[in-house]
Amino acid sequence: MRKVRWLILSAVSVAAGAVQAQGSQGAAASASSATPIPELRTSPGLRIHRLPDDSIPAYMEADSIAGDPDSDLTLTGSAQVRRIDSVIKGDLINYRKDTGEVDVQGNARMMRDGTLVTGPNAKFNVDKYSGEIEKPNFWMGASGGFAVAEHADIFSKSQMRMHTVTYSGCPCPEPSWYIKAKTVDIDFDENEGVARNGVLYFKDVPILASPYLTFPVKRERKSGFLIPTYGTTSQGGFDISLPYYLNLAPNYDMTVQPRYFSKRGLQLGAEFRYLGNGYAGTLNGTYLPDDHVTSEDRWMYWWRHQQTFSHGFYADWDIAKVSDDNYFRDISQLGLNQASTTYLPQRGRVGWASNYWSAYAQVYKYQTLQDPDAPLVPPYDKLPELYLRGARYDWGGFDVDWTSSAVRFSMPDFGSANRYPDGDRLQSYPTVSYPIVRPGWFIIPKAGVNYTQYQTKWYGVDTLGLNGGSADGLPRSQSRTVPIMSVDAGLIFERDTTLFGKSSTQTLEPRLYYLRVPYRDQSKLPVFDTSLADFSFSQAFEENIYTGGWDRIANANQLTAALTTRWLDANTGFERMSLGVAQRLYFEDQKVTLPNETPRENVRSDFLVGASAALTDSLSTDVAAQYNPYDNNWSRGLVSARWSPQRLTTIALAYRYQRDPQPGVYYQPQGQNQVSLAVQWPFSKRWYGVGRVDYSLRSGPSSTVANTTDSPRVTQAIAGLEYKGDCCWVGRMVYQRYAVSAADTNSALFFQLELTGLGSLGTDPMSLLNRSIPGYTRITPPVPAGTTFERYE
Repeated sequence: MRKVRWLILSAVSVAAGAVQAQGSQGAAASASSATPIPELRTSPGLRIHRLPDDSIPAYMEADSIAGDPDSDLTLTGSAQVRRIDSVIKGDLINYRKDTGEVDVQGNARMMRDGTLVTGPNAKFNVDKYSGEIEKPNFWMGASGGFAVAEHADIFSKSQMRMHTVTYSGCPCPEPSWYIKAKTVDIDFDENEGVARNGVLYFKDVPILASPYLTFPVKRERKSGFLIPTYGTTSQGGFDISLPYYLNLAPNYDMTVQPRYFSKRGLQLGAEFRYLGNGYAGTLNGTYLPDDHVTSEDRWMYWWRHQQTFSHGFYADWDIAKVSDDNYFRDISQLGLNQASTTYLPQRGRVGWASNYWSAYAQVYKYQTLQDPDAPLVPPYDKLPELYLRGARYDWGGFDVDWTSSAVRFSMPDFGSANRYPDGDRLQSYPTVSYPIVRPGWFIIPKAGVNYTQYQTKWYGVDTLGLNGGSADGLPRSQSRTVPIMSVDAGLIFERDTTLFGKSSTQTLEPRLYYLRVPYRDQSKLPVFDTSLADFSFSQAFEENIYTGGWDRIANANQLTAALTTRWLDANTGFERMSLGVAQRLYFEDQKVTLPNETPRENVRSDFLVGASAALTDSLSTDVAAQYNPYDNNWSRGLVSARWSPQRLTTIALAYRYQRDPQPGVYYQPQGQNQVSLAVQWPFSKRWYGVGRVDYSLRSGPSSTVANTTDSPRVTQAIAGLEYKGDCCWVGRMVYQRYAVSAADTNSALFFQLELTGLGSLGTDPMSLLNRSIPGYTRITPPVPAGTTFERYE
């Protein structure tokens, strides 16, 4: 039988007239001038079309079509009615064009916005988007879910009700989880599905029941309860929370999180996020009244905000505070290791920036969370800090930079017997350089003058150990002017070679950096925010061995020499291997020091050695070391390797070493001697293991903390199992033990059941695994977002 196709238009006469007029105009145009040749143009592909306000044209196809095209048509045999907004198919379709009524008999099939509905029979109004269908099967393109029901009533374009429903967001033929409910109301515009008397089944076993259960029908935000999180820790006991999400507006939302600790009590927390035209921010807070362990109220808040104004002005602040020093050690978000938090910022800033100038004024304070077994000297508060910088690059070949700041420093009271000076510091540093950069070489001469002015309040105590413990002789007003000159030069050579049998390009990059800074006596200057920098490849080419502020500027007459070679893949440019070595040569002794610092007297610095190699596509290594040639000891070292032979398989091994600082030196980090092993490994197609161990090899008395002793111990241990289900689910169990202070540890146990298309039951350990295991990969890749063109026919 020959298939019949009809295209029904709402204004046939108008269309015919338009065609006739177009033909007449075309004939006239061809008589006067040559018709231009049509040009090829890019196709827009699949896109959303704007629907007309009324009278949408319909395309119909069937084995036979009978009736009046303007009123009532009957399509028989492989029938279908297509419009720009929907497609309807069936064995027999009766279509009334004047009312939009469609009656489908046999193998009804309806598609719209990526959603497919099938059933034996259906009645539908294509103009009002309403109707009913018996024993429907729904496949929802927006969420990837599907539903089976006894009957469905469609009320509008966005609303429907299904009776005796089984729903699942799992797209597998035999879903691992599903929800059974007496009725389910779906509102696509509100992104909400409401199941009444719903029961959640996992592997045909009911695990959660509720008389009123809501869920999203699209991958968009909606208000409602989130899946509970739970776990257990040694500090808090059994930990369970039930978050409620409030989708307040498109540009701001809020999550309220009641949380119960079996050892400490009930806590209420909330997070508020907002985003607007020129501003954004996050506000977090928690409150735990009458902690059962400490008998105190425990609380925390943290507010981050960024704001931009017109004409280059901006403002931002970062303000955090907790009720006590042990808050994060006792009450930490599961899996985040917040117990290591030491300093909480309390900063507010207003600034301005233009093409060449930038400036800001800020107040910067800290809350220092003290560990009684390892006390810290808190950083100075800046009350306030004023900053101004002007920079102009390639100004007649010159680069000009001028940085100035004015800061009032105040040491917070932290109960120490030692007293620290307060004061003001004005600093100005103009520089000019003339970079000469050519293919294969460069040379950059630079000169500047650093001027610093101090107004110091010494509290009558000499922290520098002068004059028998008295502040006498330390002037209140001091200044320092230091010229700084440097020349940075380098060469870059290349040659074609091979590495591991592959074509490569090898580079050879020698570099020399000469620095000259004359000596100025700075022994009576206060130290507010300056510390000794770690010697590294980047610091070897800096103007000062001190970092932070400018309270000390070391005298220098020195030359840094470095040599680097790299092997780059000739086809891709990927760096397969690199080797580097650097050393600094001193032409005069060090005369400027920090308090309790032993000045350098050697004429050569430690050797810096670094190497990295991608030995194969799955094995990479890194080595960095600092070697002292005078006492034949290593000052610092890092050796690491990572092997990833296939997806979901990785082993990372690292060793870190750092020598202890000099006794009494508080401004350098404590020494380190640690081995770390991190693993993600498949035991079978279903079972995967994850783990990490950080083991400290330190032993003996601590060099930085009085009356404390270091001993070999495990500072962090993570062990977990992941099970990849047959379809749409993953189970995880992760154990973590980590140090919360110099003498205490915390243990935590996480359980999680991840149901694809619904969410996760339990505490999500993914942030912990991503942070702790280099190269960690989820065993289930993320589900791609659906589109309105899903299941397009």
